[in-house]
Amino acid sequence: MSFHEIQFPTSIALNSEGGPIRKTDIVALVSGHEERNSPWAGSRRSFNAGYGVKSIADIEDVIAFFEARHGRLYGFRFRDPFDFKSCRIGEAIGAADQLIGTGDDSETDFQLIKRYSSGAASYARPIKKPVAGPVRVAVDGVEQTQGPDFTVDDTSGVVSFTAAPGAGLDVTAGFQFDTPVRFDADELRINLAAFEAGEIPSIPLIEVLV
Repeated sequence: MSFHEIQFPTSIALNSEGGPIRKTDIVALVSGHEERNSPWAGSRRSFNAGYGVKSIADIEDVIAFFEARHGRLYGFRFRDPFDFKSCRIGEAIGAADQLIGTGDDSETDFQLIKRYSSGAASYARPIKKPVAGPVRVAVDGVEQTQGPDFTVDDTSGVVSFTAAPGAGLDVTAGFQFDTPVRFDADELRINLAAFEAGEIPSIPLIEVLV
């Protein structure tokens, strides 16, 4: 896949607008009831980074970033201002934040996952772009050491253990992450007069699967 391991300017990203989207097909029956079905296995996030543009320098940075990505051609990392931790934004990450698997004495690779739960329902989101640096991992509640005990591929989100976790032991992790996105248009239309008058430029971004 065409993807650049580079982050969209964080100062702009953290002031952007957006969030998750779902696709639901709804058929209204003659009885008045509905049949609902989702053709998507998971959610997808969309953003308008224009809300984060506060200066002419920001505009110049976005234009350079857009040109280097060749418009919609190459994906890139984006810091979702509302969802970039394995825990709540105001909390510190911990090794027990997210259950990412259960040991079986043979499997050494585990995909980072973030679960969203409400009541009895939940959604498990694969995390493919963890932030490079400390990722906290525990096996059966005992925190492991990054390097000797495990490594993390920050381009795929796979945790690889030196020795397979024992059968039935919970594997948990805490981390920060980026969302893989691309520009959702092959053009940037920025009117300088309108911007100086307070109008927000449109810089649409859409999450991509990697």
